[in-house]
Amino acid sequence: MTIFRGLLNGVTAGAAGTTALDAVSGVDAVLRPRTPSRAPERLVAAVADRAGVGVPGSRTERRTRLAASGPLAGTATGVVVGAVAGGLRAAGLRLPGVVGGPLLGAAAMLATDGPLALTRVSDPRTWSAADWAADVLPHLAYGVATHATLVRLERGSPDAVPAGPPARPSTLLRAAALGAASGARSTAGTTAMALTSRPGDAGLASRIGRRSAGAVASLLAAGEAVVDKQPAVPSRLGAPGLVPRLALGSTSAAAMARRDGDDPALPALVGMAGAAGAAVLGVRARAAASRRFGSDTPGALAEDVLAAALAWFGARRR
Repeated sequence: MTIFRGLLNGVTAGAAGTTALDAVSGVDAVLRPRTPSRAPERLVAAVADRAGVGVPGSRTERRTRLAASGPLAGTATGVVVGAVAGGLRAAGLRLPGVVGGPLLGAAAMLATDGPLALTRVSDPRTWSAADWAADVLPHLAYGVATHATLVRLERGSPDAVPAGPPARPSTLLRAAALGAASGARSTAGTTAMALTSRPGDAGLASRIGRRSAGAVASLLAAGEAVVDKQPAVPSRLGAPGLVPRLALGSTSAAAMARRDGDDPALPALVGMAGAAGAAVLGVRARAAASRRFGSDTPGALAEDVLAAALAWFGARRR
């Protein structure tokens, strides 16, 4: 299945998942009963305010526009998360429903609750058990519905990709290395895969194995190495920094496994876990280096070298 087809399937699946989320949330509001949350419209207002964008109209008109913008933003989030899931599935990440559904729900929660926390519209640490239930259950419904729709759309497709044999221990070790490299530098794993793959390889590796793709990936990696050392760069543990690392760590690990003839599902999970662990450990290690040397640069340079070594180990051909 092509990446483009996967993205289209993901958009459809994300829309179905968003419908399930809204339905579960609506049933909860009827049964409790409870008033609808104003957090989405407050988030839109906060983002618009920080961006210097004014909401036109009178006070009543602005309030109405913000009230309508909240659900639209939620729908857009659901569709985007679904599109990413569809693209990853097309790249080889095919998880069983018991894993893929909850994982998609957690991703949608992170995409929704992360901005709320970052803009201080709401602090999840102060939520009650009932608040968490009202958030977790609809997002779980979203994840299950989105995953089921993706599987249904893929079934019977003429370019569906059959699963390979179970991943070998060496493949899982290399998947962890690619994930860790991506956790340190988000583009490291995919760049290493682009430089070690060929157009005739299986799966995503064939698309990124072209010489032009390798050149673009190398430029992006070099740019990230420079930008990473700037003081204004936000923490990689925030949603904008962490989500791409998790996605690229998972994608590069799945692409490596598929290229080498293994089923990519478990390597993709290992790559995602490796990216999360390396992102957390990298922040702590660089903070320790900064305290010791009085500057973040030595720790950042050491991380560059380690990320490159891990990426090379993970992406090298058998």
